[in-house]
Amino acid sequence: MTRSYYLVPFFLLLAFYSEAASSPIPANIGFIKSSCNATAYPDLCISSLSLYATTIQNSPHQMAVMALEVSLNRTKLAQTFMHLLTKFKGLTAKQQEAIADCKDEVEDSLDRVNRSSIEMKSLGQAGGQEFIWHMSNVETWISAALTDDTTCMDGFSDLATEGKIKESVRAQITSVAHYTSNALALINSFAAMQKH
Repeated sequence: MTRSYYLVPFFLLLAFYSEAASSPIPANIGFIKSSCNATAYPDLCISSLSLYATTIQNSPHQMAVMALEVSLNRTKLAQTFMHLLTKFKGLTAKQQEAIADCKDEVEDSLDRVNRSSIEMKSLGQAGGQEFIWHMSNVETWISAALTDDTTCMDGFSDLATEGKIKESVRAQITSVAHYTSNALALINSFAAMQKH
């Protein structure tokens, strides 16, 4: 019975990566490739944002908007994953505590990325001091979301959890952090262009 609980999140993770790997990449993605060079994970950036090439075209603003959307969707998947983990049977008290704390951190991260996404979409009409204020909010929230991801993993660093639990959480949160890191890099690039 316990074993079936472990399978659900792994199938979720497998489904996500399988879908990402099988998605077709449009040929006309020169702007996306050059923009993704500013990120820490350019290959991931290109593969995830090439699907939205028609929407992005040559717009740094749309590039940042779509990067946030991708990060938001990935964080939602991690939230579902962590919720499923809380229902596992046979966990120790320390494991339950670490999972519950991580779930809270992921939910905080999700809220911040969501607010950033809404704020970024409104930047197309903003200018001057209004633009700077909105952009500052976005950069602050996304930086905090990355801190949430780190805090989640810190809860498992000193915990002697079973390998599968620790590895599955690490895979989920690392993936979220990579997407969010890329989004922040593209946001910073857009902000720098606007300031000049």
